[in-house]
Amino acid sequence: MDPQHTTVLLQEAVDALVHTPDGLYVDGTYGRGGHARLILSRLSARGRLLAIDRDPEAVAHATTGPRRVDDPRFEIEHCGFAELPRVLAARGIERIDGLLLDLGVSSPQIDDPARGFSFRAAGPLDMRMDPTRGESAADFLARASEREIADVIRDYGEERFARAIARALAARRAEGRSPRTTEELAELVARAVRTREPGQNPATRTFQALRIFVNAELSQLEQGLQAALACLAPGGRLAVISFHSLEDRIVKTFIARHSREQVDRRAPEYWAGGPSRPMALRAVARIRPGVAEVAANPRARSAILRVAERTAAGEAA
Repeated sequence: MDPQHTTVLLQEAVDALVHTPDGLYVDGTYGRGGHARLILSRLSARGRLLAIDRDPEAVAHATTGPRRVDDPRFEIEHCGFAELPRVLAARGIERIDGLLLDLGVSSPQIDDPARGFSFRAAGPLDMRMDPTRGESAADFLARASEREIADVIRDYGEERFARAIARALAARRAEGRSPRTTEELAELVARAVRTREPGQNPATRTFQALRIFVNAELSQLEQGLQAALACLAPGGRLAVISFHSLEDRIVKTFIARHSREQVDRRAPEYWAGGPSRPMALRAVARIRPGVAEVAANPRARSAILRVAERTAAGEAA
């Protein structure tokens, strides 16, 4: 384990994922390798683990330095899990035995002020999981309309004071002082938000919203789940750890939708009493961290692990 990072639901996720030691597994969010190392320990000499991560620092951690993974069964690629079909096709892989997604931001990303994810330390207002691509949070706030900013903060942060925050940001920008640091944004939000739940920083929901938007996290998740459905072999496992309601709702709905028979009422077969399309997934488990894990790692308190299995009937359909 990396001293900077405590892997959430480590044993539970790997226990649920690895069902055959000779299999090919994908760790879709390598992070600092906690899940990956335990997966490798469960595999035989024939097993393989492919890891991917959007963060170039995570890829560097896996490939260089004292904590690199020196194992012929392991490889890693710098990309998001929405790109999984391309990654597999480039390797001639059609089916995998399991996919693990550990969503959200990792402790090293949060704890590094230079990444701009946290309001607890002053740093550039970046928030990109991949700093080599896309638009930073500061750049978005500098060019977006007041309405766009309010929509992002409301939709992705579930912030009831989204309009007040957006007005304050627009006013600051009109003065030529659009926030460029985490400290500036946190102070502005604190003045715009009138009340907040006890123990929660006023900027919590705004920072969450901007991070999700800047990294297109929800659309990445939806694409990753669709990729899993396409590439999992019969009996293959999908294990997803989410940390907030927006993510978990997508995962829960996806598994539920594909865990029942699909009926197309427009098809002649339906009215003729023909068979419906078999379910593609079987929901296996919903797991929360135990009391001891939450006490040791408070960041685990909101985590939910959902597990599903690819069905042979759905594959045949």
